[in-house]
Amino acid sequence: MTSCVSTKNEKALELENQVCFPLYSAANAVIRAYRPFLQVIDLTYSQYLVMLVLWKTNGINVKELGAKLHLDSGTLTPLLKRLEGKGLVSRKRGLDDERVRMLYLTEQGMDLREKALLVPNGMACKLDMEVTELVELKRLCEKVLEKLNK
Repeated sequence: MTSCVSTKNEKALELENQVCFPLYSAANAVIRAYRPFLQVIDLTYSQYLVMLVLWKTNGINVKELGAKLHLDSGTLTPLLKRLEGKGLVSRKRGLDDERVRMLYLTEQGMDLREKALLVPNGMACKLDMEVTELVELKRLCEKVLEKLNK
């Protein structure tokens, strides 16, 4: 465990000593790498993430979706409007509480899943990493998220 005592270290301000920079750069590079695969199915990366959740949990409320994706409603609302405009999702009022907005896949949204099945394999080929490395990378990213969301 690292010490969290306040000390001055000039090297701490050097770019190559930052943990955040390769993480940020890698995240951007991964999103760019997804683009060609997602263009084929006419989705942005953020839209793809929403669809991944809906393909697993059709009929989720917007608040739960935001929590799963770590997105606030200000970011999520325009994203959902675009997906609705593409005919992939429909937003409806909750049956028990009309203030709750529920999301459902349309038939077109359900059909898109079949085409999207090619995306993960395409990315795996592009990354060309061992499965164990990818599992460990995912685990470490989840650990960082958990620590920072406390």
